[in-house]
Amino acid sequence: MNIFIIILVGLLLLNTAAALITVFRKPRNISSVLAWILTLLFLPGLGFVIYLFCGRGIDGQKVFNLSSDDKAKIAEIKEMVDQDNLKANGTLDINLLTDARVLNKYFRNMDASPLSKRNSLAIYTDGKEKFEALFEDIRKAEETVHVEYYSFFNDCIGNRFLSLLCEKLKEGVAVHLIYDPWGSPGANKKFFKDFVALSGKVTPFITSKDMIRKTRLNYHLHRKIVVIDGKIGWTGGFNVGDQYLGESKKFGYWRDTHIRLVGTSVFSLQEIFIMDWNASVQHPSDKMDYSENYFRIASDEELGNLALQVVSDGPDTEEEILKSGFIKMILSAEKSVWIQTPYLIPDESMINALLIAVRSGIDVRIMIPCMPDHPFIYRATQYFANYLHMRGVKIYMYQNGFLHAKTMIIDNEICMVGTTNQDIRSYALNFEVSTFIYDAQIASKLTEIFKHDITQSILLTDEIMSNQTHWLRFKQNFSRLLSPIL
Repeated sequence: MNIFIIILVGLLLLNTAAALITVFRKPRNISSVLAWILTLLFLPGLGFVIYLFCGRGIDGQKVFNLSSDDKAKIAEIKEMVDQDNLKANGTLDINLLTDARVLNKYFRNMDASPLSKRNSLAIYTDGKEKFEALFEDIRKAEETVHVEYYSFFNDCIGNRFLSLLCEKLKEGVAVHLIYDPWGSPGANKKFFKDFVALSGKVTPFITSKDMIRKTRLNYHLHRKIVVIDGKIGWTGGFNVGDQYLGESKKFGYWRDTHIRLVGTSVFSLQEIFIMDWNASVQHPSDKMDYSENYFRIASDEELGNLALQVVSDGPDTEEEILKSGFIKMILSAEKSVWIQTPYLIPDESMINALLIAVRSGIDVRIMIPCMPDHPFIYRATQYFANYLHMRGVKIYMYQNGFLHAKTMIIDNEICMVGTTNQDIRSYALNFEVSTFIYDAQIASKLTEIFKHDITQSILLTDEIMSNQTHWLRFKQNFSRLLSPIL
């Protein structure tokens, strides 16, 4: 028995030493360090298997390798955007609100995205309406259709979508499709067989490749992008699946936000797609170039005067560009900050920004779902909802189904619609894209949508919190401890 105890203590000490060495061998934020130490210590052996596949990171790996020719062509594309901007107001000076100018300058300095001034935009909040409008655009495609989704399910809407793409292939339209296997149940070789037989091009995102050696299981393609003929773009929260049409008994109605863009802002979506495609395909011969037919300026009749930026981000860099953009938006607010997000697991910097806004007398409102789609994540969301409520943030719990929208509205003047949740995963682990819109009319439309959603929501109160059981509070606190790695 004594020998057994000595061996057990030795193994525990060895596990502790290995855990500390493993976690501290690369730079991490403190919350991530503590979460991984807890995982490695309380799950001896198994914790290291989890870390192997989820914790090693991809920093240092060159996910997007751009040749000198690629860089030159991308510079030409940005010049096309700048030249088209001249038609908007005759100058390259940014005729925007001060806060918008500061945010635009930040993104430009980070080489994240050019400002595009001549755009039109439509907002979709219902899945059935979104897909019917998207399918209509695809039916009219003449040259190219580029599709990129985190989830592309093998279900009714997924098969409808794929059948439509097959029809366009028969018409001679070139179609490329990227998906994330982790989020796309049933999207296998059999599912894409007819599509590939018709010369359709499809690839899983790079993070699903070489899983044993590079173990990028924790990093996902979370972008949703469709680009048609190089001049019409779609992006936002909806994935491809029946549940996103409100046809899931578990979730009921699916409340999301998606946008349709026309204008040179679509060039940024196209550029993101090409970079993702070239990083994911295995053979150099399958790579796409930045040819002119992928970047077309729509007719003046199709364009509006919206100024916006499409910004992408991912774990291949340490900059966390999108999160920093959100913080700049929040700290620039003078009246209101309204946010919709399915997952509310902010890090310390985002929490501080929200609390600075509240303590400055800003009306801060955050809307979250009333039900989980991932139990641990939802309990962590509840923890932070309680935490922020106690400090003056108004938390609304959407009741009419599942809220999946990712939006932010500042002072009813500038706004954001994207794929990015307000959680650490979206800030640091996922490949995301969000659109920053510098237009009071669009911001007002999103504000009205938010107000309508409030009528179908419950405001979190002290009474609701006091009725939460001790067991629920335990699950919330435990999930919060793991939040940096959820």
